[in-house]
Amino acid sequence: MKKTSIRIACGQINTTVGDLTGNAGKIIDFIKQAQEIGVDIIAFPELSITGYPPEDLLLKKSFVEDNIKILKSIASKTDDIVAIVGFVDMVQSNIYNAAAIMNQRKIKAVYHKILLPNYGVFDEKRYFAPGDTGPVFKLQIQNTGCIFGISVCEDIWHNNGPTGKQAKSGASFVININASPYHMGKIKEREKIAINQAKNNHLYMIYTNLVGGQDELVFDGQSFVVSPSGKIISRAQAFEEQLLITDIEIETKKFRNNVQLVIKPKKKEPVPVFVAKHLPVEEEVYRALVLGLKDYTEKNGFTKVVIGLSGGIDSALVATIAVDAMGKEKVKGVFMPSRFTSEQSDIDATHLTENLGIELISIPIDEIFSSYLKTLEQCFKDAEPDITEENIQARIRGNLLMALSNKFGYLVLTTGNKSEISTGYATLYGDMAGGFAVLKDVPKTLVYQLALYRNSQGKVIPDSIINKEPTAELRPNQKDTDTLPPYEILDKILKMYVEENRSIASIIKSGFEETIVRKVIKMVDKSEYKRRQAPPGIKITPRSFGKDRRMPITNKYQG
Repeated sequence: MKKTSIRIACGQINTTVGDLTGNAGKIIDFIKQAQEIGVDIIAFPELSITGYPPEDLLLKKSFVEDNIKILKSIASKTDDIVAIVGFVDMVQSNIYNAAAIMNQRKIKAVYHKILLPNYGVFDEKRYFAPGDTGPVFKLQIQNTGCIFGISVCEDIWHNNGPTGKQAKSGASFVININASPYHMGKIKEREKIAINQAKNNHLYMIYTNLVGGQDELVFDGQSFVVSPSGKIISRAQAFEEQLLITDIEIETKKFRNNVQLVIKPKKKEPVPVFVAKHLPVEEEVYRALVLGLKDYTEKNGFTKVVIGLSGGIDSALVATIAVDAMGKEKVKGVFMPSRFTSEQSDIDATHLTENLGIELISIPIDEIFSSYLKTLEQCFKDAEPDITEENIQARIRGNLLMALSNKFGYLVLTTGNKSEISTGYATLYGDMAGGFAVLKDVPKTLVYQLALYRNSQGKVIPDSIINKEPTAELRPNQKDTDTLPPYEILDKILKMYVEENRSIASIIKSGFEETIVRKVIKMVDKSEYKRRQAPPGIKITPRSFGKDRRMPITNKYQG
């Protein structure tokens, strides 16, 4: 059999949910770039016209109709290139997660996603009807051509999906378009799945993924191409838009009729092979947090952020991420000392802001705190001081930050990490008050790792912040370990309970002291009502709070 070279492009773009016109503009720009360098087929991510996930926008008929109108305008730009674009199709009363195959200025065919995920952050069965066929498409180049398949995301994650059927129908390659959210280790999971499909079915797998932040989700891109032998022959950058170009050699045959897609032979200069390296986990997570914050602020129209700086590591890391995401001129730090704030915390907060080049506003809260205590004196006269007085301080700080937000339009970034949010070691309406929680899914032990990673790229977080024992400084000589187990123990228990859904007995059997395990899990379960009121934050673990983990507030089960 004859062989020919097909030039395929992955259009790894950053979309915005609901911005149909803006998303279409990016798609058209990438099509133009692809045509200029002789691309035969370009594939864009899943639901690239609507953005992913559109959630209940899908219940608006006008939204679905508008996305179809936009699709038709994109088709008019295809000429002699084949473009595959994710959109929402509507057939009678059903809507479908779909891929349009466009060529010669027309929509030539439509593929409907067959396997709809309904786990974790996905709830596609709420909206979409499943497709029922995995068709293949004929591509003609002069007198010869080839057969290929299309699928959408989940379709390749199951051995009984359409890929095998497409291979049996003669497909030389399958293009899989995706909106696969990031979490640690996800890229290796994707590649393992695609490699198995390529090897088992003896075809190329072209995997196009979305990039960018959307509320709690971050899409990392890292589109790739796998050869029939299971080798990754190209891979796009992580967390960046990119047009990934790959030339593949495939066998061709003559077609007599029923040819759906036609391209013209093009003179092509060989393109350099691009295989981006996998990132170390700390860099991967850090870049996910930066992109998640950058896109959340930009796409929602926030021009500046404000952060309560305590002199501790959590607020220091959030401020650093904010500067890397937005620039120093868009970040404000606020230091709000009380009678329990140490001189070292003042020094550390000042040193941090000097290193970052951001403005530091100092607002002492002791007079306000004293006023609160005086106002409540009669009500509290027979009660000993306890956590109530500690929380008052945190809530004063939350109120001040929200006042700055209201007055100047700043977005308040909260600084609580996953360990604190899991156990309720964060004050509702206090340090939980704000608009976006950068570290919501970052365990405390990982906070330290990220701080060290960032300092390795250029030191900004003072060593004294990293090395000090964690404390909320809400009472004399307070330490986090007064309330919580050491973080290296706590985070392991939380990972097993929250992310792995393991039972109390299973965790104890793993080697942890029963009293500690039961204490931690009781704290987690009792704090569900707090987490329901927490701001959104960036998902970086396999199971985050919010869309991933949805537990009842009223819950008596213990096990």
